[in-house]
Amino acid sequence: MTTTLYTSDHEWLAIDGDVATVGITDYAQSQLGDVVFVELPKVGRALKKAEAAAVVESVKAASDVYAPVTGEVLDVNDALGTEPALVNSDAQGKAWFFKIRIADKSELGGLMDEAAYKAHTA
Repeated sequence: MTTTLYTSDHEWLAIDGDVATVGITDYAQSQLGDVVFVELPKVGRALKKAEAAAVVESVKAASDVYAPVTGEVLDVNDALGTEPALVNSDAQGKAWFFKIRIADKSELGGLMDEAAYKAHTA
């Protein structure tokens, strides 16, 4: 069973066992505008919670994407390199950024469920 949680910095993570798929929320992409470039972390990179892991650039601004948990990058979404506009069309689906093995599941405790995230962005 997959559980989806959210950060206050507008990342989402879909958790399946000890692996989280990470991306930015639809709210975040709507604030950025048309995405023109995405820089992803390298597979194998060790990330600490709240560390800048990726960069998303739009016609309006560039923004860091932060690691929502500590862990190792297992996979990246190479499709974003050639089609960054996927972030605008399917932010919480096909436009995931990276997959990370969760090192410490206790770090999930500070994240929001969907209802809390909706209240946060209201």
